[in-house]
Amino acid sequence: MSDVVAQVALELPGAADARALGGALSGLLRAGDLVILTGDLGAGKTTLTQGLGRALNVRGQIASPTFIVAREHPPLRRQDGTTGPALVHVDAYRLGGLDELDALDLDSSLDESVTVVEWGRGLAETLTEDRLEVDLQRPRGGEVDPEHPEAGVRRATVRAVGPRWAGVDLTRLVPRPRPS
Repeated sequence: MSDVVAQVALELPGAADARALGGALSGLLRAGDLVILTGDLGAGKTTLTQGLGRALNVRGQIASPTFIVAREHPPLRRQDGTTGPALVHVDAYRLGGLDELDALDLDSSLDESVTVVEWGRGLAETLTEDRLEVDLQRPRGGEVDPEHPEAGVRRATVRAVGPRWAGVDLTRLVPRPRPS
């Protein structure tokens, strides 16, 4: 079993912040990396993946693959003529277990793609010992107090697991204050 080698917590006041976190994650990721997203419905898993897909410059609209289960987004050619990795976006919510995850044959594309698995905790860890785990939490009905400015703020915890992530600075994901 792999150990957590780094961890960072962030606040995501809005959808743009979740997309920005996805964009920031793209700067750390390379082909072969696995990202496991966990969080309640509406926590921002797909929104974060949209920012990641935009930053990776992949083809197609990033939408929840709930009923398709897995969708591959091939890379687009950049202005300098190069391409990055493809994005494989998986929704494990409807999967009944490891057998159904194995049937997706993610191992065959794992080395050439960045693979994002929503609802993957407890399943996707078997794909590789090296991964980023992103837990997204949103306020629940009784937790939202409109009189407080933090009402509605989502929280993200990013954990780097395995030797691939040793020495990677996750604090690069923390937004820097803008000069006033």
